[in-house]
Amino acid sequence: MKVNINAEDQILVIFGASGDLTYRKLIPAVFDLHMQGLLPDNFAVLGVSRSEMSDEDFRTRMSQGIKEFALFKEADDKTLHEFIQCLYYISINTKESNDYGILSNKLVELDKAHNTKGNYIFYLSVPPSLYKMIPGFLSEQGLTKNGQSFRRLIVEKPFGSDLESARDLNKFLLDNFEEDQIYRIDHYLGKETVQNVLVTRFANSIYEPLWNRNFIHHVEITAAENIGVGSRGGYYEDSGALRDMLQNHLLQLVALIAMEPPTVINATSIRNEKLKIFQSLRPLKENELFKNVIRGQYGAANVRGEYQKGYREEQGVDPNSRTETFVALKLFIDNWRWGGVPFYLRTGKRLPTRVTEIVIHFKPTPHQLFIENKEFCTDGNILVIRIQPDEGILLKTGMKIPGSGYNVKNINMDFHYKDLQETYVPSAYERLLLDCMIGDATLYARGDSVEEAWEFVQPILDFWKNNSDAPLYQYPCGTWGPDVADTLIEEKHLTWRYPCKNLADDGIYCEL
Repeated sequence: MKVNINAEDQILVIFGASGDLTYRKLIPAVFDLHMQGLLPDNFAVLGVSRSEMSDEDFRTRMSQGIKEFALFKEADDKTLHEFIQCLYYISINTKESNDYGILSNKLVELDKAHNTKGNYIFYLSVPPSLYKMIPGFLSEQGLTKNGQSFRRLIVEKPFGSDLESARDLNKFLLDNFEEDQIYRIDHYLGKETVQNVLVTRFANSIYEPLWNRNFIHHVEITAAENIGVGSRGGYYEDSGALRDMLQNHLLQLVALIAMEPPTVINATSIRNEKLKIFQSLRPLKENELFKNVIRGQYGAANVRGEYQKGYREEQGVDPNSRTETFVALKLFIDNWRWGGVPFYLRTGKRLPTRVTEIVIHFKPTPHQLFIENKEFCTDGNILVIRIQPDEGILLKTGMKIPGSGYNVKNINMDFHYKDLQETYVPSAYERLLLDCMIGDATLYARGDSVEEAWEFVQPILDFWKNNSDAPLYQYPCGTWGPDVADTLIEEKHLTWRYPCKNLADDGIYCEL
């Protein structure tokens, strides 16, 4: 599909503009769009926050962020200076209704100065406690309704902390905005390699006929981080790995892997098919929560000769914390394509390496001619879709070893995105911001899908909350989580793939 990237004239309003996300991600992404000529002819950014700052102070700070984090960070000073002239800043108390009159007046002023025709995107780069307050105050000023001009709202995750809060937030936002105005951002969906999942599946006739229960044995999705919670201990105590990663990022990946082919590549068709997957997730019964969901918490260990403290030693963390930093689970999708195929998901902090990947395990051949090659014959072919780092695709296939007899071994057929030397790979926020500017919600989560994902996760949260004997396993920093996570994969000869930072390398604890 050829995408229309001609964005209408508009103002991007960033709430929380003095924060780290604006400095490191948002303004550098907008600058990269500017360098490619993708911004509208008439465009401005208005930063909004409580911190006192002048336009010039804001421009100076954002210039530093661009020089450090933009992909076009080597741009000359003249180009950078020209760009930052479209950046403005106002200081208001975002918790005070009366201060939004100041914002409304400033937008009218910028509309006249830049001829932006009253088109606004409101980006909530703020704590979740303000996700209802700010839209409510915007509505009081008449800034939320589409008319001759468009009004859009980008909401950062977390979108709710459980099913009830997600429903409540959805209801409130829909009282002030239409669904097609709301863009719930998940930066994982902005990654080129995530979007390539759809192309891999639906553009290649060698994969799509095999993409079902008849040929796929199981699927595993890993999102591992080698860092701890750092200074985010206070936030993480109220979140944990289940809320922070699995409910949103990993379930979105499940939907892309499992969805049916959309009739066309557009937001409505793709999001309809993803919703069907969330509706098809088999609910976890209480007796399954003990064996199909594993949670862990990292403990202190020496890794590569360096001491790494345990989670309970981190700043802002309760010394008796029961918050999980690792979670692994087995789920099933009860539909015609995937009936009986287990999906294994895991995510955690302080694991051996930073990596996110999807692994498709195909069934072995029905008649094992080369029986002496037990390792290959029982594992079957494996397709690895690497999201980060060393982005690419790896297919493990059997080949004959030269010489007498029929000795077979697994070999790698791999493609790396870095091999496309003349291709520009945009950052996730760059892609997502541009999509919102042109009104394309394909890569944003829809409200009904968010609620369905929470509905699947909610029994796990309730089980942990109401059962003091629900296991919480400790694992040493630098390992792949609790050993008991291996029991999720019931067949004795199978285990998780242990990835390395390099796509084509794998092996047990290879990072150590």
